[in-house]
Amino acid sequence: MSLDTSWFSEICVEAGSAFSLKITEKLHHETTPYQTIDIYATEKYGNLMVLDGFVMLTDRDNAIYHEMMSHPALFTHPNPKRVAIIGGGDCGTLKEVLKHEQVEHAYLIEIDERVTEVSKQYFPSLTEVCSDPRAHVCHEDGVKWIKDEKNLDIILIDSTDPIGAAASLFSQDFYQDCFTALSETGIIVHQSESPLIHKDIILPMHRSMIAAGYRSTQTLHFFQSCYPSGWWTCTLAAKGDLDLTQFNRQQ
Repeated sequence: MSLDTSWFSEICVEAGSAFSLKITEKLHHETTPYQTIDIYATEKYGNLMVLDGFVMLTDRDNAIYHEMMSHPALFTHPNPKRVAIIGGGDCGTLKEVLKHEQVEHAYLIEIDERVTEVSKQYFPSLTEVCSDPRAHVCHEDGVKWIKDEKNLDIILIDSTDPIGAAASLFSQDFYQDCFTALSETGIIVHQSESPLIHKDIILPMHRSMIAAGYRSTQTLHFFQSCYPSGWWTCTLAAKGDLDLTQFNRQQ
């Protein structure tokens, strides 16, 4: 049975599947210099953000992704004081990072200012953390920004899929720049797509991280109903001898 225009559907050609949400209203549409932003009100998932036709987050389940992107690394690091988030303009990952009292500075580097501004209107429970004095929101190119940084404890790469402007965030060169920017006990975390569909992304990511100098890598798995296949991952890499498996053992 075909879906009518009261549904938003994201088709995943690689998986031969689609994910659909019943929408009640289209709230926002604009094209920025970087991408197209659409916001919908849905029947069961609250507000929905779509970038270039791809689901980014919903009110209902965004916390799962944002918690997994942040807390495993922050609980593993012995003293995470300086954290950088590359991407993540909706501020959901920033919200989770700032739940850790030992964090003194959290830098959000989002190239598209409009993502953050639109999120302030439609996802205010996420963006309210921008008023935290520890939060530093910068609308710059993260690839360039990271080259001038030192002594970051954690870098969270909260990127879109590896296409367009985000493709360079999945490169060995970028991981090497992050390696240089990290403290000796530093950790990077990168969203790493679906293990059912994107092995061609996850496996090269591990190889590139090791080639860039990281001592160990670990992929964590979690369900995410609004993303292709409903099964998602993030991949961690440690610059030093930190045990990246400890979070799994504690669960």
